[in-house]
Amino acid sequence: MKITLVKKILADGSPCAKCRDVQQKLEDNDQLRFIDQTLIADVRDDDSPGMQIAREFNVERAPFFLVEREGQAPEIYTVYFKFVKEVLQK
Repeated sequence: MKITLVKKILADGSPCAKCRDVQQKLEDNDQLRFIDQTLIADVRDDDSPGMQIAREFNVERAPFFLVEREGQAPEIYTVYFKFVKEVLQK
């Protein structure tokens, strides 16, 4: 399984508040070790890796998690608690 976290950078260059909150929850709960990569969706750059992934999977909310399991279609989670319950706690 591969887990990608996509966080957003706003037009003024600051990280989105929800992204900061989720990052802090991941750190506080020792869950960052499960994240294989973190990509940045920079709204000032449509070609940033996170923006490309968001377009590919038609996601408009950040942060989000892309979960890729071998032999299965990728899954998107836009809600931290659902991601934890359905992916990390299984």
